[in-house]
Amino acid sequence: MTLVATRPGTGEARPYTFPEIRRVSVRGGTVIAAHLPGQLLASAMLMLDAGAAHEPDGREGTATVLAKSLEEGTATRDSAAYALALEGLGAELSPSVDWDSFRVGVSAPVPLLLDAVRLAAEAARTPRLDPADVLRVRDDEVTALRMDWAQPGPRADATLRSDLFGTGRFGRPLHGDPASVAAVTVADVLAFHRSWLLTPGVLLIAGDLDTLDLAALGEAAFDGTTATAPAAGGTLPWTTRDQRRVILVDRPGSVQSTLRLGHRAPERANPDYVPMTLAATVLGGAFTSRLNHLIREVKGYTYGIRGSYAMSRRFGRFEVAAGVQTAVTVPAIVDTLGEIDRTQVDGVTEDELAVARSWRAGQLSVEMQTPGAIVGALGTLVLHGLPDDYYPAVRREYLEATVDQVSAAAAAHLNPKGLTLVVEGDAAAFRDELIAAGVGEVVDAEI
Repeated sequence: MTLVATRPGTGEARPYTFPEIRRVSVRGGTVIAAHLPGQLLASAMLMLDAGAAHEPDGREGTATVLAKSLEEGTATRDSAAYALALEGLGAELSPSVDWDSFRVGVSAPVPLLLDAVRLAAEAARTPRLDPADVLRVRDDEVTALRMDWAQPGPRADATLRSDLFGTGRFGRPLHGDPASVAAVTVADVLAFHRSWLLTPGVLLIAGDLDTLDLAALGEAAFDGTTATAPAAGGTLPWTTRDQRRVILVDRPGSVQSTLRLGHRAPERANPDYVPMTLAATVLGGAFTSRLNHLIREVKGYTYGIRGSYAMSRRFGRFEVAAGVQTAVTVPAIVDTLGEIDRTQVDGVTEDELAVARSWRAGQLSVEMQTPGAIVGALGTLVLHGLPDDYYPAVRREYLEATVDQVSAAAAAHLNPKGLTLVVEGDAAAFRDELIAAGVGEVVDAEI
């Protein structure tokens, strides 16, 4: 048996075509469908402008409680009857919430998709929302959050978000925290539903469309809706800081430090999205990245470290995340800052970019293999006002991006001097060393 030590090279990128898109306007809403010939399992998603951004102060998590309450029955069926109706169609309901939207997804065989969409619309438009059920769902969510927040990570994430986005809704966790969710009342959930889930929205579909009546699907999804969705808010104003800040979240006795480094960034529709993404991939977005090579492979400080941009319709954020041994907290921070600074100042190399190009373009193609993934991609087009040919175009942009373009994006959108550094761990073990390192003003977290 012969072992081959030479890693196989990459081949030429194959052509990529996104499915044909069809549109139908019905009852004040829009059906947007992607044709997948021969695909007999279809996915549909009702997408509404009812994201977490609409939640009232102090009640963060209201939309999440509502989403998890949708399967507790409807105005005409209790939870058992509703579950049996879904099961009878071989369908699966999947409600979810992000910053920009409230989504009710459903998958079913193509011949049964119309009935499945009716069931999804029934849950979204006329949920039972029995007080006892809502309170149980809320309490289950609080328990889950308390368990989660007992682990390293969530407090660091919340501290970073608060520092970057302030005291408003965007400065609070997407799904709330144990205190804010515990404060959610049945009246809050009912009011959120009444205010935001009775607008028509958009119905997104992926599957073999040859036997589907898109107008009938739209009728099923938008029936009984009368409210008009408000105009989406504009992008959040923000400025770049020129001074780093270090915030300590104390966990006495912890053997590991959780690191979160970040700064504000542009929204998803920014024209530099592709070169920004490629720059972040070279820096920390893949296993072969600069950060992972240095902090994991060379120094052995961590099992893994990642850096990326997270972008919504109204704002964006650059973030590096890792967990390191307490004893090497400060060296890990110094080395991480050095790599971010080097990428911002010197840009990327052709060899690094070649790997990032291939990986990003290939990942996009691989991820677009299922009806559910295609529906999610349609949702991105709608949310960010992107053209129908966006995915083939963005794949070409990935493959054709130059070193100069990506390096320019790194120079423009990485801000190592304005980073917020959150360190969650045993502060007494590294505070003095951290102050001596001079990486930024050191303060204690307020949460």
